[in-house]
Amino acid sequence: MFNKFVASLLPLFPKKFIWIFSKRYIAGETLDDALRVSKELNQEGVKVTLDVLGEFISSLDEAEKNKQEYLHVMKRMTEEKIDGNFSVKPSSFGLLIDEETCYRHIRELVARAASYDNFVRIDMEDSSCVDREIKLYKRLHAEFPQHVGLVFQAYMRRTFTDIEELTPLHSENKPLNFRLCKGIYVEPATIAYKDHDEINRYYLKDLEYILQHGFYVGIATHDPFLIEQAYQLLEKYHVPPTRYEFQMLYGVTPERRKSVVEKGHAMRVYVPFGKDWFGYSTRRLKENPKMTSYIIKALFNKK
Repeated sequence: MFNKFVASLLPLFPKKFIWIFSKRYIAGETLDDALRVSKELNQEGVKVTLDVLGEFISSLDEAEKNKQEYLHVMKRMTEEKIDGNFSVKPSSFGLLIDEETCYRHIRELVARAASYDNFVRIDMEDSSCVDREIKLYKRLHAEFPQHVGLVFQAYMRRTFTDIEELTPLHSENKPLNFRLCKGIYVEPATIAYKDHDEINRYYLKDLEYILQHGFYVGIATHDPFLIEQAYQLLEKYHVPPTRYEFQMLYGVTPERRKSVVEKGHAMRVYVPFGKDWFGYSTRRLKENPKMTSYIIKALFNKK
């Protein structure tokens, strides 16, 4: 209860105070920071996906600026031979302002990624965006099936049905590619599961369906129970290593990440960076209030 109380108050504190927590989970404010971290992870045998932080913009000028920044990120990442791809939040490209403009911006990014033989993952955002983001993915998948993917959040009550409804789009030449995570946005119980065990149960139900149908999947979790259950499902369905990877967040459970890699599984780390790190950090605190203990410890750590 104390951690939850502190987490609820932290967004009211000065940004420099929140940075004490954030620097553990964010590569930095600049692309150079992100590239440095990415190279370090690559040296450990870990792939990356880069995310320029920022979402829910108020003007289409911001959307254009965000697109140009991502084009620059793609160019630098390719030039420096980073083993990684890109994650984008459609709301930062105008999804809630003008869907067609958003589509054009993200299509340009996916086309550029395809020219580099790379890949763009469309992040799933809060419930106001879900239908729009599935529609966006379907349009892009029809044109760039090998170069675009989507995220699904297991805590949403609709997720299993959404995955089922996309199944007819899957084929050997046009594979579906999903990242499956638990979910982070605060949603009402009418549309999202709240109980930890219930969320895990539906995560595994979604994952098993994906594996049964041959989709590519990023198994995005730090939960040791889900990781062990995923191992069992991979073995049960004889899933080849070309059809899945594990995914984790930068700075979270690095020892667990290492153990997955040592078992021979592909691993990709989500590397967020940018000047708009504050909203990302405060959401992480709300998702896991226990993280507040790191801030309290950092206040007394002079090193």
